[in-house]
Amino acid sequence: MVNRIDQTVTLNNGVEMPWFGLGVYKAKAGSEVENAIRDAIEIGYRHVDTAALYENEESVGEAIRSSGLSREDIFVTTKLWNTDQGYESTLQAFETSRKKLKFDYIDLYLIHWPGKDKFVDTWKAFEKLYRDGYIRAIGVSNFQVHHLETLLKHAEIRPTVNQVEYHPRLTQEPLKAFCESQQIQLEAWAPLMRGRLLDNDVILDIAKKYGKTPSQVILRWDLDTKVITIPKSVHRARIEENADIFDFQLNAEEISRIGQLNQNERTGPDPDEMVF
Repeated sequence: MVNRIDQTVTLNNGVEMPWFGLGVYKAKAGSEVENAIRDAIEIGYRHVDTAALYENEESVGEAIRSSGLSREDIFVTTKLWNTDQGYESTLQAFETSRKKLKFDYIDLYLIHWPGKDKFVDTWKAFEKLYRDGYIRAIGVSNFQVHHLETLLKHAEIRPTVNQVEYHPRLTQEPLKAFCESQQIQLEAWAPLMRGRLLDNDVILDIAKKYGKTPSQVILRWDLDTKVITIPKSVHRARIEENADIFDFQLNAEEISRIGQLNQNERTGPDPDEMVF
């Protein structure tokens, strides 16, 4: 059972990654994202997820440096954007992200979307950066089974993480099973389905039983299905609420009931349709 906010899972390369973190998608650079991260760290978060696309890497780095904690205490993920895929352009884009963050290394670097035909070359650049010690773990985001199968045929280093849209309306069971079979850790973005599940009767019933909010039940379901989760908020009260999930655990029946809400419904793009 995951019963601490700083509890970690061991990735397939031995790196320890916190099960729970703060996402900063659409958090504005400057005081908004910096205050959110400082609040999160005060509450106990030790994992922050950003991306080149979010245009807030500089602020993420500043907030972590000013937190009073050492760099090694905070696990930081960033991601390569689609227009930078390809071997040489990936190396350049990574250096840009690293300089914006002002870090000597990144804990986890992800290919943001698979696209059509460049992700194998991109992965070769990821492997070089990993071997050179600039990244502690390399992974992917939004990869479907067939993307992973293609990548694994060419990869010398196996991805550690696959970050995908995952919530009770999109459980992606075949993908989850494949990742588990390949020792690739699944991570959820949009775990709360952008608020669309908070009035669901099944979720509300379970929330009432535990004296928790619907959001807390869904985030607990992530952890109880062995999926890393990174809910996004810039409001301290919500950041605190999201983190108050370590004093209860769902039983097998409740996990199943929530999983049965699946309708293969996305809030974001279908990776097979987002071709570039």
